[in-house]
Amino acid sequence: MPRPRSVSRTDGTVISNAELARIFNEIGDMLEILGEVVYKAVAYRRVADAVERYPDDVAALYRRGDPPKLPGAGAALTAKLAELAETGRLEYHDRLKAQVPDGVLGMLRIPGIGPKTVRLVQGEFGVDSVEALRAAAEEGRLRGVKGLSQRTEQNVLDAIGRIERRESRLLIHDADILVAGLVKRLRAVRGVRRIEPAGSLRRRRPTIGDLDLLAAVDDPAAVIAALDGLPEVEKVLNAGVDKSSIVLRDGPQVDLMVCPPAAWGTHLLHFTGNKDHNIALRGMALDRGWSLSEKGYKVIETGELLLAADEDEAYGRLDLPWIPPEMRKGDGEVEAARTGSLPDVVSHHDVRGDTHTHSSWTDGVDSIEVMARAARDRGLEYIVLTDHSPSLGIARGLSPERVAEQGTEIGRLNSELAPFRILHGTELEIRGDATLDYPDELLARFDVVIASIHTGRGQPSELLTRRALAAIENPHVDVLAHPSGRIVNRRDPLPLDWPRVFEAAARHGTALEINGSPRLDLDDPLARAAGQAGAMLTVASDAHRTEELGQQRYAVDLARRAWLRPDQVLATRTADDLLGMLR
Repeated sequence: MPRPRSVSRTDGTVISNAELARIFNEIGDMLEILGEVVYKAVAYRRVADAVERYPDDVAALYRRGDPPKLPGAGAALTAKLAELAETGRLEYHDRLKAQVPDGVLGMLRIPGIGPKTVRLVQGEFGVDSVEALRAAAEEGRLRGVKGLSQRTEQNVLDAIGRIERRESRLLIHDADILVAGLVKRLRAVRGVRRIEPAGSLRRRRPTIGDLDLLAAVDDPAAVIAALDGLPEVEKVLNAGVDKSSIVLRDGPQVDLMVCPPAAWGTHLLHFTGNKDHNIALRGMALDRGWSLSEKGYKVIETGELLLAADEDEAYGRLDLPWIPPEMRKGDGEVEAARTGSLPDVVSHHDVRGDTHTHSSWTDGVDSIEVMARAARDRGLEYIVLTDHSPSLGIARGLSPERVAEQGTEIGRLNSELAPFRILHGTELEIRGDATLDYPDELLARFDVVIASIHTGRGQPSELLTRRALAAIENPHVDVLAHPSGRIVNRRDPLPLDWPRVFEAAARHGTALEINGSPRLDLDDPLARAAGQAGAMLTVASDAHRTEELGQQRYAVDLARRAWLRPDQVLATRTADDLLGMLR
């Protein structure tokens, strides 16, 4: 997804496309809660979708007197957008907010709870907040509302629990940025030999709770004092001899562990693996008469401490090869390492191209040339340009005529940028009735076709699965993009029949995408199951601007967590090998 775009106005306030869209979506919700006719709410939501996907700053265009033509934005809604762009506020929105309390709107964050349900439970029981809704579900009162059941109550409680867990964890994309700044400053402290992230961040989990750092130092006090003294530290929870725990202002808890350089290997081993991984290693150590801790291997009989200065040595004492951090989940990796069956998983260096990118021709921000040059600068050999098909109207999808024009532009750029390649692709919408957005004769002209579900997510599992299978079984579709439709911390996955999807993908040779944007989809358990079923996968950034090309690394992280080898991943092929394989 593109980042929110914003403009600064003369009064110092900021209004972004994302904020404009949020306000219009909120108006649609409030209109439904208040019992207004549905078409009004639909009109506001349609404009909200168009604004959020628009590649330029909508507010800036209004302020320049050049308002964009947005689908569904008639005179009345255009006037409201202009008011928001100029003032940062909308009187109509304020008037509705006075009638609908914030707590009532908060209930809409719960999957499965829409404006109509909110209106019903508020009218029947006076439920006006998430906490009140939780209490009503726990007490069995919701089933007294027409259309709601005991199952609804359990779904509400489960969804509230998921939301609370999400809000306590940091997206890995944000954690990386935060940790990079901390590590850069602490690495400059005198006496710090090495400092690295550990814990779930080093295992590359999609979401992170507390942040763990490990430092090999000559002087523990100096680096602990440096961490505790950072300006963004809100509270020091514990400042000991070999550990400090702090809480960042507007951020998570950070735990810094320190160790002597000679014991770095076992410390990094201990503070990276999860509980089950470490238990398995300690069991192997006990079989040899050792007790394993972060400090080293202690010979139980003599008390001698065997140190390890790096992880290779730490694993080697157990006659194990080094196990990639992403795999240290207690999911059979220790046994696989012991028996020599641990796969050589795909690495960032294996990746040669990006199979899912966008440009300003649809909902991207940068031109095709700018995206291609940025990808080349990152060391890639090619990108697949996959701008949208028409039925995803909010993305300004390409007509067949525009597809032909884009092909001409790609041909021109390939002549200039050779040997770098731009492969002409499309992100094809799988419609709600399981038909595809372009006819087969047009699909046959693309180098690569990826297909995806963006709309109709509320359909039953069987119909959603049928839509996915319709794309997988089409001979012109090469990749099913972000197959589960999840967005980490924001949207739950689709309830597809995954064994059927994986079997069909393997049988038809259609790859399944691991998407490195904040979707992080497929997740690693599903990706591993797909690989075991014989399906091919790919890793992609889904970049809509040059800065997002780096998101591909998160797809590779998930592929490593899923035990995928390079030969199981499309993006490790050269452009010619990729095209030959797909054809």
